[in-house]
Amino acid sequence: MAVRSELPRAMLIDMDDTILSAYGRPEIAWNHITAEFADQLAPMSSHEAAAAILAFARNFWATAEPAWRLKLDEARRVAVRGGFAALAAGGHPLLSDDLAIRIADRFTAYREEEMFVFPGAHEAIDELKALGVKLALVTNGAAGAQRAKVERFMLAHRFDHVQIEGEHGFGKPDERAYLHAMEALGVTASETWMVGDNLEWEVEAPQRLGIYAIWMDVHGEGLPEGSTVRPTASSVRSPSWCRGSVRRQPGSNIARLRRLAGATRRCHICR
Repeated sequence: MAVRSELPRAMLIDMDDTILSAYGRPEIAWNHITAEFADQLAPMSSHEAAAAILAFARNFWATAEPAWRLKLDEARRVAVRGGFAALAAGGHPLLSDDLAIRIADRFTAYREEEMFVFPGAHEAIDELKALGVKLALVTNGAAGAQRAKVERFMLAHRFDHVQIEGEHGFGKPDERAYLHAMEALGVTASETWMVGDNLEWEVEAPQRLGIYAIWMDVHGEGLPEGSTVRPTASSVRSPSWCRGSVRRQPGSNIARLRRLAGATRRCHICR
């Protein structure tokens, strides 16, 4: 697909770790939470506990059914229990299920507490809309949790169409997610860009439909080793894609937009 020099008629934009800092760097979050429970984990170190939980979570999400995206709280409890079981199998004392639940639920609360809008994201979205680009927010996850983020972070009025997996019954990378959003905007794949941080959901699947795919690599980690997925446009680390006015500097800002990027799939694996 050729690099384009003009803005599209429409853009499908992901929410978590594209507009919002939501689930990135799970290793930092798990280490933070286990440190809060260090006394109850002793004599095991909090770092050992975090590593075991993270390893189990990565394996879990690598093969998890899509339905688990709609029940993150439960999935996190499964991950902590699995980490505890792996530690016990390695010779550590078996920790209680009550502790596993409290750690998992604290992790969920911590993720909500630390969530924020990436600097420049609101401004970029508003400028695109002012320039006449049709915008759809396309996000996976449970209806209640995702709708609460849309309202909390003042996103609803910024989009012509808001599409939440739990409200519609399908999500990325199901082709229906992209086709339904484009139908709602009244556009075709050749007129549409997809922006997001997940290589499978926001790059590979949209490309199969002929959508121009922009990958957001927030943490600047680059493509995972051995990845066969290649974004249509090269990645950047900031969602302030259109800052500085596209009208005043069309060449430089459109180039920045094409380079939009975010976290790799690893940032979603252990959320």
